[in-house]
Amino acid sequence: MSDTAYFLRLALLLVLQILLLNLFNFSQYLTIFFLPAAILCVPVRRGGIYALAVAFIAGFLTDFFADGMLGLVTCALLPVGYARTWILRWIFGPDFFERGEDLSYRRLGFWPVLLALVLATLLFMLIYVWADGAGTRPFWFNLVRVLLSTLVSTALSLFTVSLFTPERQ
Repeated sequence: MSDTAYFLRLALLLVLQILLLNLFNFSQYLTIFFLPAAILCVPVRRGGIYALAVAFIAGFLTDFFADGMLGLVTCALLPVGYARTWILRWIFGPDFFERGEDLSYRRLGFWPVLLALVLATLLFMLIYVWADGAGTRPFWFNLVRVLLSTLVSTALSLFTVSLFTPERQ
């Protein structure tokens, strides 16, 4: 996928994420994010610094335009950008980067892609809920919020990956 196509899709996804955060508050136990999937879908031919830059810009724009604490999404999204290479290398093998493939259900399989999404979303939610609660909420509340938010966000992230998957794959 070209960089222009990726950034157009990322811009659409950012607008949807900001609208979702501003207009829909489903529950105090549920926060929906599909930005970790967009970070996993950064073109593989780009390096880790590029993924970190995309994570920072996407997190900052979401923080700035969404109704929330400035820096919270950025704080949780940067570790996903940093761990992206490790997650993809661990699940798809070291030759994944040598082949230069992008994340795709058809080429890599549904279950490995789902596992990568669960890991990235879980990492994001753990940091987001920890930073959002700041030690003021009980452990069980935070645990339920992380698990429920990871489950729903991963389900929505499956559609996000299909948005970023090139048609020819």
